[in-house]
Amino acid sequence: MMHLPRMVAACALAVAAALVLVKLPVAPRPVRAMNPPPARIVPSLPKGYVCHRTDRPIVIDGKLEACWADAPWTDEFVDIEGDKKPKPPLRTRVKMLWDDQALYIAAELEEPHVGALLTRHDSYIFHEDNDFEVFLDPDGDGHLYGELEMNALNTTWDLLLTKPYRDGGKAIDAWEIEGLQTAVHVEGTINDDRDVDRGWTIEIAWPWKGLKQIASCPVPPKDGDYWRINFSRVQWQREFREGRYRKKAGTAEVNWVWSPQGAVNMHMPERWGELLFSDAKPGSVPFRPDPTREVRQTLHQVYESQAKYRKAHGRWASALKDLELPSQGWDSNPPRLETTSSRYEATLERRLPKGASERWRIDSESRLRKEQ
Repeated sequence: MMHLPRMVAACALAVAAALVLVKLPVAPRPVRAMNPPPARIVPSLPKGYVCHRTDRPIVIDGKLEACWADAPWTDEFVDIEGDKKPKPPLRTRVKMLWDDQALYIAAELEEPHVGALLTRHDSYIFHEDNDFEVFLDPDGDGHLYGELEMNALNTTWDLLLTKPYRDGGKAIDAWEIEGLQTAVHVEGTINDDRDVDRGWTIEIAWPWKGLKQIASCPVPPKDGDYWRINFSRVQWQREFREGRYRKKAGTAEVNWVWSPQGAVNMHMPERWGELLFSDAKPGSVPFRPDPTREVRQTLHQVYESQAKYRKAHGRWASALKDLELPSQGWDSNPPRLETTSSRYEATLERRLPKGASERWRIDSESRLRKEQ
């Protein structure tokens, strides 16, 4: 019998696939230049944020009003590759709250000349306009996650990823976030080079009913639950042409993010930030790292090292000793590797208090989960 979380995921994919059949493609989907992470690259630890429950109503109008006053800002965004690149010249930061209806996201983007062109929903926004992006994986398994992009005209593109592109994942553009609300407020004048703007602010209400398709964890979350989330800002060099700001020909985008990826690739969910849900009052609970972080990072080191080994040898390694892995005290509790000609799985016991344990597993397509 199929377990319930797998049934939910399968049903979500079936619904999304059916939607694809009735939605006409507008153009071949552009693909971003993505640098695959080299094996054993160790990015900075993921950022963390305590998302507090709110009892104030939030009106989604793009203006960050009193309801947001007690929510803390995230750290300012950095380059997607982290410390290897200079600090972004424009500030970007985010706040989050939640209640029984939705996850709420507010963003502030400094921009001296706010501009946008695209107005059609599900346009490939990052390909033409500066944008703000949300990546959300509720159950943290690295598969079946959502992406939302917005520009300063409040044009949105929501898509479902079956798994990361590196593992053969497909983007389902026809997926729609049920009940989604978004709004943008421009502090200045959009598409006008005669003045200097302060920037633009965003509000998003992502309803729990729009997340149940992609989550095998409790939705709404519970106090103390962890989800994986990240944010990206795509910024182009632009020039004022034909009455609007347009990206400058022959230039490349830059990517500024909340939690650095260590490579030019947002589709490494294991490197997204950790979102801790709390019922406590803002400021009363410090962020605590996800207690499963260590087992997750260990198994992803196996995944990255296996990818490097297969590229060099044309097959998966069948023993840990064949992989370039740090020992990390594994003498007493090493991962266990099971390999066939076409795939592998690595498992690791996570030790719990009072002698208990739980088993975690990652496969050759980077899906990571706790065994039920």
